[in-house]
Amino acid sequence: MIEGLSKEQLSAILEAVPVDITFVDENDIVRLWNKNDKRIFERPLSSLGKPTQQCHPDRALDKLNQILADFRSGQRDLVEFWKDVEGRKIHIRYFAVRDKDGGYLGTLGIDQDITEIKELEGEKVTLD
Repeated sequence: MIEGLSKEQLSAILEAVPVDITFVDENDIVRLWNKNDKRIFERPLSSLGKPTQQCHPDRALDKLNQILADFRSGQRDLVEFWKDVEGRKIHIRYFAVRDKDGGYLGTLGIDQDITEIKELEGEKVTLD
């Protein structure tokens, strides 16, 4: 629930989370992303307001369009991939964004470098 947050606060929250976020609306238009200067996968500013299909290589379009179709139809709510990029393990997740009645509002993409996370062992419950 978001109540009483300013645009500045919401923007700062999006910049603070340790993941790359991209949102594509129900018409497949790229509407926002965070961390423009530090992204795992760079996004040119010219991508804002364009169909997401124009922002991906041709080899990825069949998969992209299938994900979007599955989200629209309600067949899926989550798709995950992971890949190695320059010696780092990158976890890529796409989430269907829905209204309270289950209507499709768009797709949220989350890219996260999980290299260090994969190496965690045991527990850490102190502040040091």
